[in-house]
Amino acid sequence: MLDYDGDTHIYVQIAEILRRRVAGLASGHPVPSEAEIQNEFGVARTTARRAIHVLREEGLIYTVQGEGTFVGVPDEAPRTQRKVPLYRQIASDVAEQIKAGQFPPKRPIPGETALVQRYDVARETVRRAMALLRDQGWIYTVPQRGSYVSPEESWPQD
Repeated sequence: MLDYDGDTHIYVQIAEILRRRVAGLASGHPVPSEAEIQNEFGVARTTARRAIHVLREEGLIYTVQGEGTFVGVPDEAPRTQRKVPLYRQIASDVAEQIKAGQFPPKRPIPGETALVQRYDVARETVRRAMALLRDQGWIYTVPQRGSYVSPEESWPQD
C-alpha cells in the first residue's frame, strides 16, 4: 500500500515494492512494463519510469528497447528472445486490420496514444511500428492531422 501523505516519494515506494518482487525471480524474467506499473499503482507514467530507473541504476533489472525490462544484468541474464520484435508484431497486426477492411483507405488509423494503450507498449515502439507501416506503403502521414490508410494500389504485394 502506497503512503501518499508520507515523507517518501511515491516512485521510491514503488521501487521498493518492485525490488521485493524481483528478488525471487530468475535472471531474464520479464518485469512489468511502465504502463502496467502505471495501471497497478494509479500513478503517472513518469512516476513508473522513475521507479524502474531506480532498480536499473541498482543493477537489479535491465531494459531492451522494443522488448521490455528483465531481471538481472544484460550480459549474464538469459532471456527468451522474441521471434519477431514487438514493433513488427504491432505493424503486422495493423496491416492485417487494414487488409480486413477495419481501416478503409484514406481514413485515419488510431493515433499513437490509442495504440500505446491498446498494445501496452512504449510510445517509441508504436512510432517504430508506424514508421514500418509507412515504409511498406500501408499508411501515409499528413502533418498536424495524423496517419491514414494508403489507397489500396499502394499496398505491398504479398
